[in-house]
Amino acid sequence: MSEQRNSVSVIGLGPMGQAMVRALLKAGVEVTVWNRSTAKVEAMVALGAKAAATVAEALDANEVSVVSLTHYAAMYDVLGQAVDHLPGKVIANLSSDSPEHARKGAEWVRSHGAQFISGGVMSAGDNIEHPASYIFYSGPREVFDAHADLLRPLSPQEYLGADDGLAQVFYQGLLTTFHPWLLAFDQATAMISKAGHSVAQFVPYAIRSSEAYPYFMQEFSVANENGGWAEVASLKMMDAGAQHIIEASEEVGVDATLSHAAQAFWRKAVAASEEAGRAVSTYELMRDAK
Repeated sequence: MSEQRNSVSVIGLGPMGQAMVRALLKAGVEVTVWNRSTAKVEAMVALGAKAAATVAEALDANEVSVVSLTHYAAMYDVLGQAVDHLPGKVIANLSSDSPEHARKGAEWVRSHGAQFISGGVMSAGDNIEHPASYIFYSGPREVFDAHADLLRPLSPQEYLGADDGLAQVFYQGLLTTFHPWLLAFDQATAMISKAGHSVAQFVPYAIRSSEAYPYFMQEFSVANENGGWAEVASLKMMDAGAQHIIEASEEVGVDATLSHAAQAFWRKAVAASEEAGRAVSTYELMRDAK
């Protein structure tokens, strides 16, 4: 691998950008960094990175630039400072955003003469070395293949397809399951704590219970591919179960907003089933939202 092929620029040094720089340096990749905050640049320089004074300088330093920003709107603000330095470059945008924003971002980058691939970083926070961490990529296969080795130190790679938005479809899909889980865990542990019991005693049971989640995912994924699973009696049972969770939480002064939202869906499905004269699943309600 040539020196140029073993070097990359990283634009954006939030927690994830910094983790990427550390991983690349650890793998022996030469890294040039740019960030609005010079303090973050100096921290990476102390680890062995090179500083770019401007976005243009960061783009000029290497063929490939990894962009790690809050969203795609920030990419326009940042790369827009140096659009005349984009021709012939490769932009790997690993920022989070909606699939359509990723597609429009790809179009914008290419309109200025650069190649583009998008990514969604699935990691344990900013711990990209965690065994469960990996990165979804999408965009032209030939662009991904040409630079996969250079980007490999960032995390194991999952190339999904040519659609520029596909990495974000899968990435946001997984975050859709993670966010409610995180809030539900906060609610559950708050309920345990406010009831006067030990969270540490509770957690092993939460972990044990989570081992059944893959079974439910596999079962319901098959059902959802066929329109969703529902039985009116089961929907009513879930409504009642949600009420019990609400009462258990609110009895000790814990916010049960999340459980109220879940209950509203069960009740909506019951009402839709009664109106349609057949069982209507929550999946169907979400899929065909009006």
